[in-house]
Amino acid sequence: MSFFQKLKDKISNQTNEVTDKFKSGLEKTRESFAGRMNELVYKYRKVDEDFFEELEELLISSDVGVSTVMELIDQLKDEVRLRNLKDTKDVQPVISEILAGMLDEGKEAQQLNLQTDGLTVVLVVGVNGVGKTTSIGKMAHYLTQEGKKVMLAAGDTFRAGAIDQLEVWGERVGADVIKQQAGSDPAAVMYDAIQAAKSRGADVLLCDTAGRLQNKVNLMNELEKVKRVIEREVPGAPHEVLLVLDGTTGQNAMVQAKTFGKSTDVTGIVLTKLDGTAKGGIIMAIKRELDIPVKFVGLGEQKDDLQPFLADQFVYGLFKDVLDSPEDVHPS
Repeated sequence: MSFFQKLKDKISNQTNEVTDKFKSGLEKTRESFAGRMNELVYKYRKVDEDFFEELEELLISSDVGVSTVMELIDQLKDEVRLRNLKDTKDVQPVISEILAGMLDEGKEAQQLNLQTDGLTVVLVVGVNGVGKTTSIGKMAHYLTQEGKKVMLAAGDTFRAGAIDQLEVWGERVGADVIKQQAGSDPAAVMYDAIQAAKSRGADVLLCDTAGRLQNKVNLMNELEKVKRVIEREVPGAPHEVLLVLDGTTGQNAMVQAKTFGKSTDVTGIVLTKLDGTAKGGIIMAIKRELDIPVKFVGLGEQKDDLQPFLADQFVYGLFKDVLDSPEDVHPS
């Protein structure tokens, strides 16, 4: 059985709603990446060095990341040699197979570290404009749908608008919001939120933070203060530190990830706005070059469009047109 057929069978066992979200959310990337891939296959009937060089350029321009591309191309050449592939149309399923293997870390690594006994505290960080507060609201909706009692901590006290925005999301998804006035000490907000979450029997506390610019050392230091308060009040917490990145910013997202990774022990990535970019390959660069699992991806603007990242669904969304077109891609 071919990899494409195995992938289709695996996807068929998952909900159609999730599959549809990945298909629609990756439409721009698919049109760019898969479309150019098909053009490449049309152009080169035989697998040769020119084909590999142009494929390399295609992947790099999709923001997959140079070192990741080199690794992928090396693996692809090995597989082509082992399988004795001569026709370029036979290479597409091998590329998708390698991509799926590189992205798939297993369910445990990509799932949220939710505690089975006691409160789970999730600290959410990221610069302004990446969709951090919105992602918290959508994450609260997802967890509520999973049967969890969720509370929100309005720790971005630098912007009154952020507090108001989180309150709107709290009302929308049915989650209590713990807040103080704009300009308050964020660490004090976290302390109050933890006490409230404990007393109200919450399962998960999602903590918003200021949209810190990565070059503001004092703000990074303040984030460390917030973490110390959380660690003191809930031993072992925060159980997740999720960095929200804007998928449309490409390599700039990588710079932010590296900076926050040095300062905050990031445990997972929330990659937003994938539906708004043709360069969804950034997800490969983040995974391979930073070794940080992608936990959630933003695939649209609705409250249920933040989805847990699934490698198979991502690859299917990327190669949907090829998967759904069994006919020979070469012209007669």
